[in-house]
Amino acid sequence: MAIMMPEADQAVLARRDGIVAALRAIVPGEGVIDSAAEMLPYESDGLMAYRQPPMVVVLPETTRQVSEVLKYCHEQGIKVVPRGSGTSLSGGALPLADGVLLGLGKFKRIRDIDFDNRVVVTEPGVTNLAISQAVAHAGFYYAPDPSSQIACSIGGNVAENSGGVHCLKYGMTTNNVLGCEIVLMTGEVLRIGGKCAENAGYDLMGLITGSEGLLGVVTEVTVRILQKPETARALMVGFAEVEAAGECVARIIGAGIIPGGMEMMDKPAIHAAEAFVHAGYPLDVEALLIIELDGPGVEVDELIGRVEAIANGCGSTTCRISTSEAERNLFWAGRKAAFPAVGRISPDYLCMDGTIPRGALPKALARIRELSEKYQLGCANVFHAGDGNLHPLILYDANKPGEMERAEAFGADILRCCVELGGVLTGEHGVGIEKRDLMPEMFTEIDLNQQQRVKCAFDARGLLNPGKVFPTLHRCAELGRMHVHGGKLAFPDLPRF
Repeated sequence: MAIMMPEADQAVLARRDGIVAALRAIVPGEGVIDSAAEMLPYESDGLMAYRQPPMVVVLPETTRQVSEVLKYCHEQGIKVVPRGSGTSLSGGALPLADGVLLGLGKFKRIRDIDFDNRVVVTEPGVTNLAISQAVAHAGFYYAPDPSSQIACSIGGNVAENSGGVHCLKYGMTTNNVLGCEIVLMTGEVLRIGGKCAENAGYDLMGLITGSEGLLGVVTEVTVRILQKPETARALMVGFAEVEAAGECVARIIGAGIIPGGMEMMDKPAIHAAEAFVHAGYPLDVEALLIIELDGPGVEVDELIGRVEAIANGCGSTTCRISTSEAERNLFWAGRKAAFPAVGRISPDYLCMDGTIPRGALPKALARIRELSEKYQLGCANVFHAGDGNLHPLILYDANKPGEMERAEAFGADILRCCVELGGVLTGEHGVGIEKRDLMPEMFTEIDLNQQQRVKCAFDARGLLNPGKVFPTLHRCAELGRMHVHGGKLAFPDLPRF
């Protein structure tokens, strides 16, 4: 493992047999996995470059069991790593050698479908796509749709604030989640938000969504569902230059048009996706835009004409407009299968996740090309063009000495570039361990300390998912300590509480 994790507590490891026995008493039957062979599937998440077997895996089925497991671990000083479906691409669910891996895979029930309030109450182990399938018969769907939606769980979506191809118009997870049930490290169960769009007090849902398992374990989620639009059609537009495609994106948004989705792929990604899905992508272009417009039929027809004119004005070389639902889905099938498609042309790849202002897209892509030459590694680019969320796929072979290290350095430089261009380190995959040590590129020490104070309010002993997000994790007592120099307090005129 090339990345440092918290040192294992040997005293905890020495008590492993007793810990396993205590956990079996809380979660009986097949709820505890402790053999090395059976724990292998849990040694990594979607970021498979880093692996670490857990001390023990626990698979509770009820909120009460989650509460009792966390309470026991809190009292015994045992670290806990929550895990959903394990599709995280930032190492957020990477286990700890001295920690309990708490899997929520058995929380697979949809508890309530409320069409009157247009919400679904679901357990966290339900897949993203399953929510849409459960309400499709009534003409509703759940808007966020990450490419892994067939496998990723809604609890993991909340942890990472996942997006998807339709997040430009309909928002990320945080814009579509109204409430949750969350269990703190102490075992206390809280209910936050609910079926109403607005709730009294602080916006704790906004805090929990995207908190990467550092604040609590989500055991129930209330999500907003939407009526399916009357019409949805997609354009597939090719460009001879990536910069022209970037200009087209900017002009469409500048014209006041907000597509349901707007995605871009560069030539390596286009070729990989076409060979995998056979979606009819043009192979003689440098960049491909997939632009979906939805709403009333008359409005969609009007917007398609306007978008086509904008694309022609930017020098598009090809333009194909879907004429059926099957064709629209085929356009998207190639984009949604881009990650596994690239897996067919490279033994390994790292999927990055930086976000930039839309106007900086040409500069970012030019910089990625320069870095590709510098590190002598290929790179396929797939990204949410509308909101500037880049997903460069760095191609490497872990069996070749030094290639993984070069891929890591390449990825770090891409993320630094995103920050330099006015963007951020992550758009939807989270920080996890992948971007943890780059946090100082974006935040000052004061910023990071303030963020850690929020964690301390929820998890004072720092037992929940330690080693993630923060490059240096301070003890909560250290963060609250007042600095005294020369026997004098700083700013003595300020009131002290």
